[in-house]
Amino acid sequence: MKKIKIGIPRAFLYYRYGVLWKSFFENIGCKVIISPETNREILDLGINNTIDECCLSYKIYIGHALYISKSCDYILVSRVCDYGKKDKVCTRFNGTYDNLKYLIPKNQIIDYNIEHTKHKYEFFEFIKMGFKVCKNPFKIIYSYLISKQKQKKYNIEKQNEEKNKLLKDNKKILIISHFYNIKDKFMTKYILEYLEKNEIIPIFANNLDSKTAISFSEYFSNTLYWKYSKELIGALYYYKYQINGIIFISTYPCGIDALVNNLAIYKNKEKPILNLLIDENITDLSLETKLESFIDIIKGDYHE
Repeated sequence: MKKIKIGIPRAFLYYRYGVLWKSFFENIGCKVIISPETNREILDLGINNTIDECCLSYKIYIGHALYISKSCDYILVSRVCDYGKKDKVCTRFNGTYDNLKYLIPKNQIIDYNIEHTKHKYEFFEFIKMGFKVCKNPFKIIYSYLISKQKQKKYNIEKQNEEKNKLLKDNKKILIISHFYNIKDKFMTKYILEYLEKNEIIPIFANNLDSKTAISFSEYFSNTLYWKYSKELIGALYYYKYQINGIIFISTYPCGIDALVNNLAIYKNKEKPILNLLIDENITDLSLETKLESFIDIIKGDYHE
């Protein structure tokens, strides 16, 4: 029997829940197709099918979805509104389904909705989604539970990687960037390679355990209600005295990052900070100039 092909765009929440998604669909008998690493063709697809005001991250997501749409039966589109009253996310995560249904056939989309304020939780949404491609409820539930364990194991491995980095003697820079930006090589490969070439160890804020990070975000603000921003800023306060500098990386024109990052920079002047804004016209040369100056400060006469 021919397996149903599920396409997953390699962008946005894929970098947070990719292990869960892939394992879930494979365990209920589907074939999973992940779109390739971001490239210029995918980016151009996104640019040509979104308005200019969309951030680069969103343009990349749309490009991935359109790129993979012709090679699968369904495309997974996750819609996330909130994880609670004080844990909102960017509206782009809420609107992906509504935008994509006008760009690809609506019946090709397989989606689930996370909105805790309306009692829409992950477990039940996965069960509903699973019934679209599998009629065995026990298989669906089992697939979800073991896939959650795989995702948890993956997350712990990433957390341990950061802990091990802190034990090394090299200079360390905290990278504060959303998971869907820092893990996209098209946007950050040159930055990370440049740090490695200069023997700088990058500590990734997005890999810190969510509960720990959010608890530390209280030192920054008790009214910040964007969940992913709270995790990043919490990591800043958690690692604050274990690093030599901080790099903020955001995509143009992200309104949330523009507000949160600039306020965080204003409140944290003890360490050297570099604020990088990435758009579709960024070049390696322009990044090198900024990184070179910043690393000179890190390695130079700066003293804590």
